Amino acid sequence: MMENEQLKYNTEAEYDSAMEEIYGLMSRGEQNLSEVETEKLRVMAIAAEQYEELHFPFPPPLTITEKVEQKRFELNLSVTGLANMLGLGKAKLSQILNGKKEPDVTFLRAVYHKLGIDPGVSLDQG
Repeated sequence: MMENEQLKYNTEAEYDSAMEEIYGLMSRGEQNLSEVETEKLRVMAIAAEQYEELHFPFPPPLTITEKVEQKRFELNLSVTGLANMLGLGKAKLSQILNGKKEPDVTFLRAVYHKLGIDPGVSLDQG
């Protein structure tokens, strides 16, 4: 394969076949590959990455309110139950969860201490 050669996988079968070959080359160890095999592995890995980005994208990270809703579901709590657990008013919690009010320090502190959700991880996401 030439250094500038572009490779593209169009089907899942092509991708699967390439992954088998990639794993086979990688299992031999980098030091045991020829320069041609190393270059082939590089080109195949780039094409596999492009296929994965197109067909298996990562979901966007959860927002703080989505994390709280997920935890509420896991704990099988109503909004009222969650509000009581967090020491917040039900109306305030509902407004935050519905995006009508921004999470404040009191909410974020309660979420951290009572649910174990680090608000700093997702503050920029809403």
